[in-house]
Amino acid sequence: MNISRLILIVDPSVREWSWEARWLRWLTFLWLFAGLVVMFSASYPSGYTEHGDGLYYFKRQVMWALAGLVGFNILVHSPLRYILGLADWILLLLLGLIWLTNVPGLGTTAYGAARWLAIGPVAIQPSELIKPFLVLQSARIFGQWNYLPWRVRLRWVGIFAIVLLGILMQPNLSTTALCGMSLWLVALAGGLPSAYLGGTALGGLLLATLSVSFREYQRRRIMSFLNPWADASGDGYQLTQSLMAVGSGGTWGSGFGLSQQKLFYLPIQYSDFIFSVFAEEFGLVGCVLLMLLIAGYGTLALRVALKADKTVHQLVATGAMVFMVGQSLLNIGVATGALPTTGLPLPLFSYGGSSMIASLLVAGLLIRVARESGGADVLSLEERREKRRQRRWGSRSPSRSG
Repeated sequence: MNISRLILIVDPSVREWSWEARWLRWLTFLWLFAGLVVMFSASYPSGYTEHGDGLYYFKRQVMWALAGLVGFNILVHSPLRYILGLADWILLLLLGLIWLTNVPGLGTTAYGAARWLAIGPVAIQPSELIKPFLVLQSARIFGQWNYLPWRVRLRWVGIFAIVLLGILMQPNLSTTALCGMSLWLVALAGGLPSAYLGGTALGGLLLATLSVSFREYQRRRIMSFLNPWADASGDGYQLTQSLMAVGSGGTWGSGFGLSQQKLFYLPIQYSDFIFSVFAEEFGLVGCVLLMLLIAGYGTLALRVALKADKTVHQLVATGAMVFMVGQSLLNIGVATGALPTTGLPLPLFSYGGSSMIASLLVAGLLIRVARESGGADVLSLEERREKRRQRRWGSRSPSRSG
C-alpha cells in the first residue's frame, strides 16, 4: 500500500484524476476547513460555560473530521463496484440500529427525540450514518430497475419504506423527508415510470400529514413559521433569534468570533443554527461566498452525473448531490425563515460526529464517481509505469542500449 495516499494534501495520485475530481476534492477540503472555523466560534461560549473548556466541542469535531477523512480517503481510492457490493449489508445493519433507537432504554433521548445510540462513551446517530448507503443502494436498485425481478424490486422498496418509517418513529420528520426526497429523486433520475413516482410522492405527503396531525409540536412549528413574531418568546423563539442574527450581520458582518446571538440567545447555535452565527459574523459577503461554494459544488456534481458512462454511477452522483447541496439549502432555508424549523444539520459545518462522517463519505462517493467517469482514465499497472517513464524522459523512452 502506498502510505503517501494516507496524507490527503500530498496524495501523489491526484494528478492522474479528472479535473472534476480534483476540484471536488479541494472544494470539500475548503468546505470542511470553513466549517471547522465557524464551529470553533459558534461553540466556544457553550463549551466554556457547560464544560469549563471553550474548545470542548471543537476538539471533538476535529476528531470526528479526522475519522471521516479516513473513510473519505478509503472511498476515493476504492473501485465503486466493491463499495456497491457492500452497501446492502451495511444499510441493513444501520436499519437495525435505527429501530433500536426506538427501544426504551437503548435509544438516547435529546431535544425530545430518541435518535442516538450510546456505544460506550460514543453516541452515534444511525439515521445520519445511513445516508451514504441509501445513496449507494438506491442507485444500485433504481439504476438496474428494468433488469431486476419483481420480488427483488418489492423487497428493496419495502426496505426503503421501513428505513423511512424507523426514522419517522424517533421522531425525526426532517431527516425522513430528506431521505425520502433523495430516494425519489434518484428514482426519477433512474427513469422509473411516472405512475410509480406520482404514487410514491402522494404516499409521502400523506405520511407527513399524518405525522404533523398526531404530533402537536410539529404543528406548532409550522404555525410559528408563518408568523414567528406573534410568539417571539415561545414557539417562534428559535426563528426570531436566528433572523436577528442573520439581519445584524449587515454587509461585512460583525467579525470572526464577535457574534452576539451565540451568547445563549440563539438555541443550538453550533448545530442546527450554525449558519445564523456564520451570517452574523461574516455578513452578506460571507453568505454569498458560501452560496457560491455550494453552487460550484452542485454544478460539478451535476457535471459528474452527466459525464458518468454507467447509469448506476450517474445515480450515485445524483444522490450525493442531493445530500450535500440539497441538505445545505434546506438548513439555510430554515435559518433564514424560508422554511419551517427543522433539525437538519449543515453538512461539514454543524457539530455532530455522525453528520460529519456521513457528509465526508458522501463527498468521497461523489469524487470516486468523478474518478471513474469517462474523463478519468483507468490504467493498468504497466501502463502507469510506462506513463511515468514518459513523463520523466519526455516523449521518447530511455535508451536501454547502454
